[in-house]
Amino acid sequence: MTSRILLLVTSPRLPAGLLTAEAWDAVRAYPVFAHAESEQAAALRVAGVEVTVLDTDAQGLLDAIGDGPGAVWLAGPTGDQTFARQLGLRLAREPGLAELELIYGSWDPPGARLLDAVTVMDRLVSPGGDPWKRAQTHQTLAPYLLEESYEAYDAIVSDDPEALREELGDVLLQVVLHARLAEEQPDGHGWSIDDVAGGLVEKMVRRNPHVFAGEQVQDIEEITANWERIKQAEKERESVLDGIALSQPALALAAKILHRVERGSLSVPLPEALDLGSSLLKVVADARAAGLDPEAELRRAALEYADAVRAAENVGPSE
Repeated sequence: MTSRILLLVTSPRLPAGLLTAEAWDAVRAYPVFAHAESEQAAALRVAGVEVTVLDTDAQGLLDAIGDGPGAVWLAGPTGDQTFARQLGLRLAREPGLAELELIYGSWDPPGARLLDAVTVMDRLVSPGGDPWKRAQTHQTLAPYLLEESYEAYDAIVSDDPEALREELGDVLLQVVLHARLAEEQPDGHGWSIDDVAGGLVEKMVRRNPHVFAGEQVQDIEEITANWERIKQAEKERESVLDGIALSQPALALAAKILHRVERGSLSVPLPEALDLGSSLLKVVADARAAGLDPEAELRRAALEYADAVRAAENVGPSE
């Protein structure tokens, strides 16, 4: 009878011992070998499965199996690719020697690489890591958060999916770095990326009762109204203007203030256009009344002017 060699691959991002039923059947049916000790090997031993460490090559495994019905090779975190390739070539030359099968004991869950990002950032900020990152504060990093967000915005405007993927990674870097630095806060005031993610999850569940609580809604307008109602109850704001990001560009800030005034059904007249600032505020109000985004309109006009400047210089248009 031809022996079976099962190459058991597991996700290093899941707890050791969390395996599929097929994997458990395999490790209980055949002798289990591994190249080195690991958390997975330890977890199997706790469950009563004997694991033998074989620091050997493909032929060494075949010798260990002998005339037995087969064996399970517990792949390491990288999948033991070199060993698997060597074993595959060896069996390809002698087809009747054994059958090689790949089975997955566990898979990376969605978002698994986010755990890698957190692990890498922890290494960079911990002692012995990157001196520059260790020296940063929320205040020194603030300009980079804005810069990376603008670059992601540019990728969206340019309709460049690959650039957007990269730029969102840079935004994520800022989020993970801020969270890791926050862990260093003294006197119990620190928080971690888990606190950030946990708060986000709670907010998403709380503000979407039509998805998570069975609330019936008729349309998107009702969903938006529910979101605003729940948000207002959470924040207990005294003014319709509370919560506006005051550091955003002036045109966008003016548009947001006017939007909040309109949404709050307030009747507050615009200041008389006596200076440049009040005149610009009037222009923003007129743009919103016409259904236009003043920030986007000014950006478009500025970029068109920039292209005209480049043309006058005999330089190609901006990208």
